[in-house]
Amino acid sequence: MLHVNTRLHLWIPELFTSKGGIQSYSAYFLAALQRSIPPTQIEVFLKNDAIANLPLPSNPQWHQWHCAGHYPPSLRTLLFSAQLLKYGIQSRPNLVITTHLNFTLAASVLKRLANVPYWTVAHGIEAWDINKPALRTALHHADRILAVSRYTGDRLIQEQGLDPKKVVVLPNTFDSDRFQITEKPIHLLKKYQLQPDQPIILTVCRLAPQERYKGYDQVLAALPLIRQAIPQVHYMIVGQGSDRPRIEQLISDLNLQNCVTLAGFVPDQELCDYYNFCDVFAMPSKREGFGIVYLEAMACGKPVLGGNQDGSIDALCQGKLGALVDPEDISTIATTITQILQKHYPNPLLYEPHLLRQQVIETFGFKKFQATLSDLVMSAEPN
Repeated sequence: MLHVNTRLHLWIPELFTSKGGIQSYSAYFLAALQRSIPPTQIEVFLKNDAIANLPLPSNPQWHQWHCAGHYPPSLRTLLFSAQLLKYGIQSRPNLVITTHLNFTLAASVLKRLANVPYWTVAHGIEAWDINKPALRTALHHADRILAVSRYTGDRLIQEQGLDPKKVVVLPNTFDSDRFQITEKPIHLLKKYQLQPDQPIILTVCRLAPQERYKGYDQVLAALPLIRQAIPQVHYMIVGQGSDRPRIEQLISDLNLQNCVTLAGFVPDQELCDYYNFCDVFAMPSKREGFGIVYLEAMACGKPVLGGNQDGSIDALCQGKLGALVDPEDISTIATTITQILQKHYPNPLLYEPHLLRQQVIETFGFKKFQATLSDLVMSAEPN
């Protein structure tokens, strides 16, 4: 068990220069550590943030910050790795935790040089189909791997031949204070010229070629079938990216210009309004590591549809919190969305918004995340 003199190094890609899933997870991870463990000396290493961009820490125990964001991008990986090894050898922490698998390469070197144990976090795609021999070796030498979903953990075990005892699940979490149940925002109804009783399907994701697995193509393909039963249905995609021209062409090819809106970039502080704007959140993905957007939508009391072949299974608790479908089956996607919108889907929880919100908070809220992480860290063997 870790003690009051524990020295812990936390290696993070960035916290303040972007707003991706790994960055959000890392921020929650840092906050949970800050609230969970005894007074310790914790040093935080940030690859892409610069000291000048850091907010002042509110807790005096978090006074050790090391940043590499001021280095030229072409040299940053090398210099950041050297920084990790330098401080690791000098201070000999009791434990290193990385929130990205790529950092395990430096962690494995530090373990060989200074016998420092390390943990790493596996999020999703970056943890699958690993072909670099050095990275595979570093994963095998990790003392613990925290997978964001059972699906991600199982894939790692199967594909990389890892010891199942090393892999534990620490699911994603979300900010339940930010995402609340409200009425459909009137300003969005006016902005998009939609009616209050008009059924709206929503997807929130990046529009990028490498993100097509999220399933927005499948929802578009299912829309003509949905419209046969619900002519006034409208589909809205929130997100930006280089795949937008192709999506616009697909919308035109399917003659859906009048029932699809590409909302583009929406600031984080406005996302809650968009969740409350919809009647069902649909993202039938097939390679999602977990899917925080599912939690955010459910916290707003919205029925959710996800794919049944990836980490969506974990986020929707094997179908207890939402609908799971074959992400390649357009007909089933159309039928299920139609059932949900017509309130015929055989899961009454989807039509109890406050109960749905309560259950997603109890299962994936920050308090649960903090308690799980605290148990894991406090049970670690000191170095």
